[in-house]
Order: sequence, then C-alpha cells, then structure tokens
Amino acid sequence: MKQNKLIRITTVPISLDKLLSGQLKFMSSFYEVIAVSSDSNALNKISKKEEVKTFAVEMTRKITPLQDLKAVWHLYQFFKREQPLIVHTHTPKAGTVGMIAAKLARVPHRLHTVAGLPLLEATGNKRKLLNFVEKITYKCATKIYPNSFGLKDIIIQEQFCQPEKLKVLANGSSNGIDTTHFNCSHFSKEDNQKLREKWNIHPDNFVFVFVGRLVGDKGINELIDAFCKLETLGAKLLLVGSLESELDALHQTTLDAIATNTSIISVGFQSDVRPYFAISDALVFPSYREGFPNVVMQAGAMGLPSIVSNINGCNEIIVEGENGMIIPVKDSAAIYDAMQKMLQNESYRHKLQAKARPMIVNRYEQKVVWEAILAEYKSLERYV
Repeated sequence: MKQNKLIRITTVPISLDKLLSGQLKFMSSFYEVIAVSSDSNALNKISKKEEVKTFAVEMTRKITPLQDLKAVWHLYQFFKREQPLIVHTHTPKAGTVGMIAAKLARVPHRLHTVAGLPLLEATGNKRKLLNFVEKITYKCATKIYPNSFGLKDIIIQEQFCQPEKLKVLANGSSNGIDTTHFNCSHFSKEDNQKLREKWNIHPDNFVFVFVGRLVGDKGINELIDAFCKLETLGAKLLLVGSLESELDALHQTTLDAIATNTSIISVGFQSDVRPYFAISDALVFPSYREGFPNVVMQAGAMGLPSIVSNINGCNEIIVEGENGMIIPVKDSAAIYDAMQKMLQNESYRHKLQAKARPMIVNRYEQKVVWEAILAEYKSLERYV
C-alpha cells in the first residue's frame, strides 16, 4: 500500500538535526517522509542519519524579500510535483515560505509548529512587519502547534489567529527528550575527572553551565555580569555554544569578560553536550524568549537543577522550588541571588536535584511526544 507523503521543513538543516532528531525516522514507518531545508551537503548527512529523502531550498534567517519569493516558488513547484498529504514547518522563515507555498499548491494539511517568537524582542516598524508576516503564516496554515501552553497564550493575546486553530500536543515540546540518551550514567567518574582536568576545573569548584547560542537574547550579558560578582565563591561558569555576533551581538564588556576571566570557560559549539552537563552542578538559562527549550529538558534528564527566566516553556518545565528556580527576565541581580543560593544552600540544591530527572522522564519522554504528533497526523487523514 502506497504511503501518504509527509514533508517537514526547517530554515536551516541544524534544526532538522537537533530539534527533530530521531523523529523523521520514526515517522517514516507511517509516511513517505521528505525533509526540506537549505544546504544540500548538510541535508545529505541528515538523509543518512534519519533514513529519509531530502530536498534543498535556499532560505535565509534574515528579512530578504527577493530570496524569500524564490524559496516560495521553488517550494510551490516541489509541492505540486510531490502532492504531499501534509506539509509541516518549523522555524519562522520556513514557516512563512512553506505555508504560503503549500497554500498555493493546495496541500490538504498545512501545519506549522511555533517554537518561539523572535518578534517579541522587536520594536517599531520592524515589529509591525514581523507581526504582519506572522499573521500571513498562520493564515495560510490549517493548524498551528505552539510547543508550550505559555506560547499559545501569547499567540492568542497578539491575535495572530483564532484560538480554535491552535493546539498544544502532549505536554508541550516539539520533539521531547530521549531520556536514555540524556542520562548521567553514561559517564564514569574517570570520564568526568578527565574533562574537568582538561578545562582546569578543580574538584572543589562548583560548576554552573549554560548551553546555547551566545547571543544577547539568551541573557548572556546579564549572566556574565552576575557571575563576575559570584566567582570569588569558587564557582566556574561553562559556556557551551557558539558566538553569533552577526545576529545579536553581546556587549563588549561581556566579550572581554569571557575572554579574560579564567573562571569563565567557553568551549564553543559541541555536537554532544552531555559530557558538559555531566561535569556541572546546575544549569543557568536566563533567556528572554523561548518556545520549549530543549536545553532545560536535557539538563533535567542529566540530573541538574536549573535556574531559568520566567518565560513560556521554561516556566512549564521548571516548577519553582521542586526541580529548579524561576527568576525575572533581564535581571542580573536576580541571576546572582539564585546562583548564590544554589551554590551555598546545599540541602536546597539536593532537594531540587532529586526531582530533576524524574520530572522530565514523567512529562517529556520522547516517545510520548512522537506518539502525540503521529496521532494528530492520523486524525487529519480522515479529512482528505
């Protein structure tokens, strides 16, 4: 029996690889899956890893009208040729061009997952333009899936679409978390000791870790400011992620501190972040905006308590006083206070740590999320 076609689209391949890891292969048991993104070379690797077909369409993460129109045209032609039952997009630009092209090609089910709203930090005419583009995306889609309940509330508040078009699948998240993979039991004391020695982390150092892009809207400026006041207490700060200065540059004082402060250890992008969680004591994630942050789930699955900002997604994964601490957004003093308490109040930290992994396993195990998405797809097949 011929399988229906399912096309999944992200703006850049790393989103297919990291944000949807394993899900494409899982769905290929039920659909003929085609993964679409930019950069054909990177897509070839994803094709082998996920065992699905791929198709390259050049897309940018910036405002580039002419290139965006070209992407719409190429996707329209591709959809007309492939005749998919479902087109499911992720990330803002892929959502806009993908949903417009799918609407023009009369794809029956046009689905878009919202995993964060970058426009929330924009102002003035740029904000108006991004609001307009967001509404076009939602208008062309048949269903919108915010990946957190807080994000759903924001979309309703901003009046981007009618509430009945929105649905949060499972307990949130776009892909869940593979809790067998993210498990500190994979790393021995000897493994951890070698990595700590490599980065000159002493046995008595308390290690805070941040994982993600080193950009302003991840709260890095505030985090560095707070940590520089804390380091006298014997703490280290691990920064695991790449600088993206072209998109949202850090303050020069922040860059200088990262470069010169020997208690701040910036290890760059890591394809496997687990070893760095394994040598850490707590996650600090003071982001300004998120959809449903994988990093917070990963850290929890690795047994780490977390300090997170009070934003959607983060404040759903973390329950104050149970598996972590929730602090105000853009508040360096609050980050300092939380880090100091995490560092100095050992009994409180152990209480949070004890619940960190069980709360992730119970609510966000990957197969639970995948099955919820599959059930949604199957329910749509009745409306063809």
